[in-house]
Amino acid sequence: MSTIAVRQARASGAAVVHDMRAEAAQGVCALGVVMWEEGELTPGRVDTEIAAGLFFVADLNGEAAGVVRFQLDDRLFWPDLTGDDSAFIHRLVVRRRYKGMGVSTALMEWAVSRARAMGKTYLRLDTDASRPKLRQLYEGFGFEFHSFRQVGTYYVARYQYPLTKQD
Repeated sequence: MSTIAVRQARASGAAVVHDMRAEAAQGVCALGVVMWEEGELTPGRVDTEIAAGLFFVADLNGEAAGVVRFQLDDRLFWPDLTGDDSAFIHRLVVRRRYKGMGVSTALMEWAVSRARAMGKTYLRLDTDASRPKLRQLYEGFGFEFHSFRQVGTYYVARYQYPLTKQD
């Protein structure tokens, strides 16, 4: 049986986080889609975000299999929100060799649990509106469509997960 554990990324593991994100970006770019803006994948930026405590790694049987960014504000994609009732996830990535093994679900379950423990009302995310499989993944987990939003060159679908839901 496989065991998935989520832990906070550490500076010593920055290369692993960077590699996972670069692998995901390459795969999506091969499909003709730009996943992240120029500069978002640079090691220096990843190091800074890890130092700020934003990245969390899912280990599957002791191997780094996925990563997610968890944050408590998101004025870029959710500028219309007032208050601090939400937590946000971004940049959820699963290494190709671990696809279909429950890593993304484990990361989302962890994020729901963490946000709920913090007393948040919603866990929110955004995703490229033109990626139906990714949108189905989030909807299948229980995220509810909120709205579309244009953010720079991105046209995103915004989702929320009400933390009052009983899983």
